[in-house]
Amino acid sequence: MCQSDLRILWEVGILGLLPLTDTTYYQYHGMHSCNTTFDPRANLMAISVKNLLKERKYPSILTFLVFLICITILFFTNNATYTIDPTGFYPDVKPLVHFSSPTPERQKLPLKGEPFLLDANIVWNPCKGPLAADYIPCLDNFKAIKALKTRRHMEHRERHCPPSSPHCLVPLPKGYKVPVKWPKSRDMIWYDNVPHTKLVEYKKEQNWVVKSENYLVFPGGGTQFKDGVDHYTRFIEETLPAIEWGKNIRVVLDVGCGVASFGGYLLDKNVITMSFAPKDEHEAQIQFALERGIPATLSVIGTQKLTFPDNGVDLIHCARCRVHWDADGGKPLFELNRILRPGGYFAWSATPVYRDDERDRKVWNAMVTVTKSMCWTVVAKTLDSSGIGLVIYQKPTSSSCYQERKESTPPLCENKDRKNISWYAKLSSCIIPLPVDASGNLQRWPMPWPLRLTGTPPSLSIDSDAGDTFFSNSRHWSDLVSDVYRDGLSINWSSVRNVMDMNAGYAGFATALIDLPLWVMNVVPIDMPDTLTTIFDRGLIGMYHDWCESFNTYPRTYDLVHASFLFKHLLQRCDIVNVAVEIDRILRPNGYLVVQDSMEIINKLGPVLRSLHWSVTLYQNQFLVGRKSFWRPGRRN
Repeated sequence: MCQSDLRILWEVGILGLLPLTDTTYYQYHGMHSCNTTFDPRANLMAISVKNLLKERKYPSILTFLVFLICITILFFTNNATYTIDPTGFYPDVKPLVHFSSPTPERQKLPLKGEPFLLDANIVWNPCKGPLAADYIPCLDNFKAIKALKTRRHMEHRERHCPPSSPHCLVPLPKGYKVPVKWPKSRDMIWYDNVPHTKLVEYKKEQNWVVKSENYLVFPGGGTQFKDGVDHYTRFIEETLPAIEWGKNIRVVLDVGCGVASFGGYLLDKNVITMSFAPKDEHEAQIQFALERGIPATLSVIGTQKLTFPDNGVDLIHCARCRVHWDADGGKPLFELNRILRPGGYFAWSATPVYRDDERDRKVWNAMVTVTKSMCWTVVAKTLDSSGIGLVIYQKPTSSSCYQERKESTPPLCENKDRKNISWYAKLSSCIIPLPVDASGNLQRWPMPWPLRLTGTPPSLSIDSDAGDTFFSNSRHWSDLVSDVYRDGLSINWSSVRNVMDMNAGYAGFATALIDLPLWVMNVVPIDMPDTLTTIFDRGLIGMYHDWCESFNTYPRTYDLVHASFLFKHLLQRCDIVNVAVEIDRILRPNGYLVVQDSMEIINKLGPVLRSLHWSVTLYQNQFLVGRKSFWRPGRRN
């Protein structure tokens, strides 16, 4: 008998519907297998009633039993709902509710929401200064930046968070509108939403972005995309057919991405690209990307590691990305090696690949030295019809090369606990060993997309107990998103493109939304179990973050922010008002915040959101849905 069936029999016995005799068990077990969909209570009751009718005994008991059956059916019909269960990433959080699972035939209807009316009555002020509308606290701390002793290694583009979080609200740009919807937004956005023209002038010969009346238009050009980005992505695949966009290669990292047209066009090929660039003189390039609905974040290869996991990315791309790869003995390349999964590729298109002047030859020779020391091999090198050159390197899939090197330079990193190791960590001068499973075998390449989304991720094999948790988590989120998030919370999903999951776990939430035209930034908090490599194994993207600090993104860049059982542990370290201000900064007007948590947390968070002039609705005493308005302090609303 199934374990779940035994539990149901026990419940029926406790309810007093019938005695749990051996005869009852065998009658029940003989009629149904563990895989059959039915209501065991009804079947057990039918067996008992049948016997009583046959024997014509105890009419008063029979009448009472029928009465109990009716009451029981009514109770379970009215109360049947969803299995609400934490995902296992807060082990001490107890499940809020355990009701019976919904039957497949159950009609999905919007849940009844109750307006949340408590208001914290906080007095808010707008952020000040010429950059207030685009304020990013940890990247715009000019006092800390001014105090830096050197900027040689891009220190001024790295994170420098203020000692206390600002309580001001970023203003809206004049004329701000609801963003253009995807997929139209890939090619054009409202100028008033991102009113920056520097790149229009600076890159006008390369077709990065063009101003056309009230819009900024993105023709799909780039420094290395002289014939357009579509031609360029085909050129890469034709150069190395093993790449197979959208099958073998699913997760890409684009370094120094510009306005992210490379990643934007790869979406048509079922490739998800994490595009990143620093906040620098290429004004608002990442803001353009996110306004277009293309995954992107602000980051730089300077003195610190990128906030991505070990061995997670299938392919890394750099097209004239202005990174000195051989600097400091090759530390930037060691960082790419850390992020790239074994057998993954580095596609590099830059002048040292195809020009022969003295400077370019020097850079190329340095690249040869460093890549050879890391055991990378050149698997392709060519020119396209426009004269643009490309070289593709591959990371090894065997440790034999490391062992056969004449000099152990760079050395292999010590294989200690590497969880969350890239948060505020200095670049390494060593290369990480190839990952192995619990049996000591090298990890395999993920299954082709889309099978890898629901298959067993290679990194799970490190932990023999993780498999059950992973698949249980996936089933949990599939049911919960289908039964609650998609239809029950009055969210207009057609308006949602950019989504952030603040506590992603195994990315079950993102996986359950995979059929919608949106993408999810899966954030793994630094004080939670490190599941980020597993998320990348599934063919999704994300990054580490500490929610006591500001996130590396521009204001108004996400349509929906989600948090499941995040706040209890978070509030042990930081102020809920600070977190609410950061969420308000990140969300677009009309954007949604969806929180699943205890009423204790909801009663703390809800009044703060109300003070921000958000609409706040509570569902089933466990789901809070906040919707940001266009209200800003000091603005005519």
